[in-house]
Amino acid sequence: MTRVRTTISTLTVAGSMALAGLLLIPALLGLQRYVIVSGSMTGTYDKGSLVFDKPVDVEALKVGDVITYQPPAGGPHNLVTHRIAWIGRDRDGRRAFRTKGDANTVADPWRFSLNKGTQARVAFSVPYVGYALAALSIPKLRMILVGFPAVLIGLAVAVQLWREPEVAAEAVA
Repeated sequence: MTRVRTTISTLTVAGSMALAGLLLIPALLGLQRYVIVSGSMTGTYDKGSLVFDKPVDVEALKVGDVITYQPPAGGPHNLVTHRIAWIGRDRDGRRAFRTKGDANTVADPWRFSLNKGTQARVAFSVPYVGYALAALSIPKLRMILVGFPAVLIGLAVAVQLWREPEVAAEAVA
C-alpha cells in the first residue's frame, strides 16, 4: 500500500510540476497564453488547446498569421484566435485586417485596425491543456483542488503530533 501511495504522490507532484513549467516558463519568455474555447480553428487548434502567443510588431503581420485579438464592436465579446485572411487599408488609410477561423467556411464579417504597436501572434500550442486551465477558473473546483491537499496535510500533521507522545513514552520506558 505504501508503494502505491508513493507512486501516486510522485506522479501527482511530477504532473503538477510539468503543468507549472508549461505555464511559467513561456511567461518568463514573454509569451501570452490563451485557451481555445470554440471550434472555429478545429484542425489547427482544437477546442481545449492552449495557445502561446508572442507579441510582434503590427507591421510584421502578414496574411496567414494566426493572431489573438479583441474583435471590434459588433463582434464577439471575448478574444478570438483566427488566421489573417486579408490585409488592406481602412477609410482613414490605416492598416486593416480581416480574419477567418480555419474551420469556418467564410471570413469574419468585420474588418478592424490594430491601434497598439504590437499584436499577439500564435507561436505554438499544446492540445487539451486548456481544459485544465478552464477548470481552474471554476471557484468550487479550485477550492477542492487547493483545499483537499491542505486538509490531507493538516491530518497528517495532526496524526504525527498525536503519535509523538506515544513514541516519546516508549523511548523513556
